[in-house]
Amino acid sequence: MAPVLPPYEYLPIAEHGVVGDLRTVALVATDGSVDWLCLPRFDSSSVFGAILDRRKGGSFRIAPEGDDYEAKQLYLPDTNVLITRFLTPTGVCEVEDFMPVAEDGGAQVGQSLVRRVLCVRGTIPMAMRCEPCFDYGRAEHDTRLQEDGAVFESAELSLALGTETKLARTGGGVEGRFTLAAGETRTFILEVVGDDGQLHHQSEDAARELFDRTVGYWRGWLGQSRYTGRWREMVDRSALTLKLLTYAPTGALVAAPTTSLPEQIGGGRNWDYRYTWIRDAAFSLFALLRLGFTEEAASFMDWITRRFREDANVGDGPLQVMYKVDGSTDLSEEVLEHWEGFRGSAPVRIGNGAAGQLQLDIYGELIDSVYLYNKHGAPISHETWSDVCRIVDWVADNWDQADEGIWEVRGGQKHFTYSRLMSWVAVERSIRIARQRGLPADMIRWLDARDAIYLQIMDKGWHQERGAFVQHYDAEYLDASVLLMPLVKFIAPTDPRWLSTLDAISDELVSDSLVYRYNSGAAPDGLAGDEGTFSICTFWYVEALARAGRLDEARLVFEKMLTYANHLGLYSEEIGATGEQLGNFPQAFTHLALISAAHTLDQRLG
Repeated sequence: MAPVLPPYEYLPIAEHGVVGDLRTVALVATDGSVDWLCLPRFDSSSVFGAILDRRKGGSFRIAPEGDDYEAKQLYLPDTNVLITRFLTPTGVCEVEDFMPVAEDGGAQVGQSLVRRVLCVRGTIPMAMRCEPCFDYGRAEHDTRLQEDGAVFESAELSLALGTETKLARTGGGVEGRFTLAAGETRTFILEVVGDDGQLHHQSEDAARELFDRTVGYWRGWLGQSRYTGRWREMVDRSALTLKLLTYAPTGALVAAPTTSLPEQIGGGRNWDYRYTWIRDAAFSLFALLRLGFTEEAASFMDWITRRFREDANVGDGPLQVMYKVDGSTDLSEEVLEHWEGFRGSAPVRIGNGAAGQLQLDIYGELIDSVYLYNKHGAPISHETWSDVCRIVDWVADNWDQADEGIWEVRGGQKHFTYSRLMSWVAVERSIRIARQRGLPADMIRWLDARDAIYLQIMDKGWHQERGAFVQHYDAEYLDASVLLMPLVKFIAPTDPRWLSTLDAISDELVSDSLVYRYNSGAAPDGLAGDEGTFSICTFWYVEALARAGRLDEARLVFEKMLTYANHLGLYSEEIGATGEQLGNFPQAFTHLALISAAHTLDQRLG
C-alpha cells in the first residue's frame, strides 16, 4: 500500500514556523511537517530531524492527502500558537500547533506537542505520519500500537502519541487516515512519557484546556510590553520569538534552536547554536529591558550570577564564551557523519568547539547588561558587584591580548578592534555603576585601563589611508562589528572619523541595504566557502545611520530589511544572494537587533 503522504522533501528554511514551551522549540513547515524537535530541552538530541536529513532524521506530518492544496501559515494574534491552513479543492482545514507552557517555571509535567486539526469548510481527507528518530537517528526504538495511539520507546527517552485515529505501523513510526467535515476536529498529542510511565494530556478535553491556557499565557506575557511605536507587529513578534528561545528553568537564552542549517547551500559553515552565548544573552537582555520585560532580565542576571560563582576560572581567567542551558561547560564538537545535512550541506555538527576560544568582547556585552539592569531593572546586590569587580579587574589586566573575536574565526587570534571596543565598554560601564551607586572600586586602575584602551583603538584601530576603523590592527579591511562604536557611546555618531567609517562600510559591505560581516575573500577567517549578509549587521547599520542623522536612509534600509522576514516575521542568521534565509533559524541575535533598531529609529523620527 502506498504511503499516506509523499516522502519528505526539503522546503526552504524560511518555510517554517516555531512553537515552544520555554524548554525546547519545534519547527513546523508549511507542508504540515514537524521536522525539527529536540526533547526534553534545546540542547538535547533530536527526535525529529528531517530538516537535516530527509531520510534518516524523522518527522511528524499532518496534511491533506495528496499534494493538491495551497498552504498558508499565521500565528494566532499575540501568541506563539501556530496555525497552518490548507486550502484544497474540497474545503479548508487548519492545523493548530502549540506546546503548553509550565507557567510557574517549574518542572514540565507531561511535556507535549499538541496538534489539533479543524475542518473549516467542506470535507477533507487527511493523513498523518509520525516517524521519530531518537538521538539524531542513532538510537534504536520500539513502536507499540495501543487503543488510543502509539508509544515509541528508546533507551533514553519514550514518547506517546495520543489520538482517536486508527494507526498502522510504518517502519519505526505510525501513520493514519481520517476525514473531517466542516466543524469537526481531530487531535494528536505527542507527549514525553514521565519516569512514572504516566501520561497526562491524552484527551480532546485536555487539549482544549491546554490551548486556552497556552493562549492566555502568551497574551498575558506580551501584554507587559511598553512598545507602542511604528513597527509594533514586528517588534512584538521578535519579543515573542526571544521569549521562545528562553530556557525557563535557568533563565538562559539560546542563540537559536537549531544546529547546522548552512550559511551557504552545499557549504561547510554549519554550526550548532543551541547554547547560551554570553554575548547573545546579554544583548537580548538589553532588548527585553527596552520593552519592559524585567522578569526575563532578572532571570538572566540570576543565571549569569551563577556563572560568576560556579565557573572555576572567574578571577583567574575568562568566562567561557558559551554554555549549555543548565550552565554546564562541556560543548565538545562532533560531526554526525550519517546525516547528509540540509539539502546536502554537510557536515552536520553537534556541540561547538568555539566554546574554548578567547573572545574578549563578551565582557563588554556582559557588563553592559549588568549596567542596564542596575539602571532599568533593579539595583544589583553586593555579591554581584563583588563578582563584577573581579571580572573587570581581570579585563583591566588582560584586555591587550589577541583573540578570536566576535565572529569566532578559526584562522588564528588577532587584535580585533571590536574586542578592544567591548573591553572598553566593560571597564567604562563598571566605572559608571560605581559612581552612580557610590560602590567601592579600584577606580584609578579602571580609569587607567579605560583610557589606555580608548587611545589604542584611536591609534591602531584607525587606518589613516582607508579613513576608517578596520577589523584588526594588522588589517586594512572593514568589519561591520565596528558599527557598534556609536551605539555603545565610544564615539560621537557625527564624529568625522565615524562618518568616514560609516561611508566606507556603506561602499564596501552594503548590498542594497543588506550588510556583510566582512569581505571573506579579503579577510581570511580560516573557513572555506562563502556566506550571506548578516542580518544583525543590517540592523546595526540602521541604528548607526539613525544616530548619524541620516533618518531617511535609515528608515528605507529598515523597511527593506523587514521584507526579508519570512511569512511569519521570523529571521534566520543570514540572507543569501537571492533573498533566501540561511543559517540557524530563528536567530535571537537578529530579532534583538530588530527590536533595538526599531526603538532607536522610532525615537529619532519623533
